[in-house]
Amino acid sequence: MSQDPFIACIDDDKSVRDAIEGFLKAFGFAVQAFSSAEDFMQSGRLNQTSCLIADVKLPGMSGIQLQQRLTASGQRVPTIFITAFSDPHRRAQALGAGAICFLEKPITKDDLLNCIQLALEQRREGGSS
Repeated sequence: MSQDPFIACIDDDKSVRDAIEGFLKAFGFAVQAFSSAEDFMQSGRLNQTSCLIADVKLPGMSGIQLQQRLTASGQRVPTIFITAFSDPHRRAQALGAGAICFLEKPITKDDLLNCIQLALEQRREGGSS
């Protein structure tokens, strides 16, 4: 593979962002954390993103709204949702729209790594958008 996978993490909780970013860097991933969907969209990193980890509830645009916007614009970024406020409707909505995983906080390291592996496999199989 000519380019290493890039993972974007969006969470409004700084401690969660820092923990996920540090954990993924320790495993050798290129990762950047963002405090909002808008910050991610303005970063210029969308086309490099191999996997997106997003909190469901964010200030401004929610994680699910971001996923809907990306899908509507033809961007197919494998997405993993994390949330402390899970409900069956949100879970079904996210997974129905193509999310790879829907994890409830506190997330386990193994669950996160398994979901990232699935996302990167999907990205490789589907090619880039």
